Amino acid sequence: MGILNIQKMKSRVGLTLIELLMVIVIVGVLAAIAVPMYSGYMQRARRADAKTALEQVRAAQEMWRAEKGSYCIDGTAEATLRTTMGAPATTISNYYTWSFTVKTATAFTAQATAIGSQASDGWLAINQDGTKTSQYADRWRK
Repeated sequence: MGILNIQKMKSRVGLTLIELLMVIVIVGVLAAIAVPMYSGYMQRARRADAKTALEQVRAAQEMWRAEKGSYCIDGTAEATLRTTMGAPATTISNYYTWSFTVKTATAFTAQATAIGSQASDGWLAINQDGTKTSQYADRWRK
């Protein structure tokens, strides 16, 4: 009788359909949790790039003001601001564009606007005093 039991155990190799379906369900549940979390991380990382770019714009404007006595206010000077003062290009990693919404000799506001798959993120802005605003209240904190 013992030999028959051993032979039955040896012939049972592989997975049953139920076991395979359980593995597929578990992998599906894990993927359903992981993908949205990953998307959120990516959105926050792209937003961090935009924040950094706006801080660079503000620093470049301050360097310009230290040299020239006023903030950069015309298009030709903006090109110089980008090439020699460290301001970033107008497109930030294909997910944001930035521009000046206010430009005077004594004040400026730079705004980064989300585009493409990041568009739901709205806009971020910084002014000459370092005051940070955004379309949605929590965007500078996260």
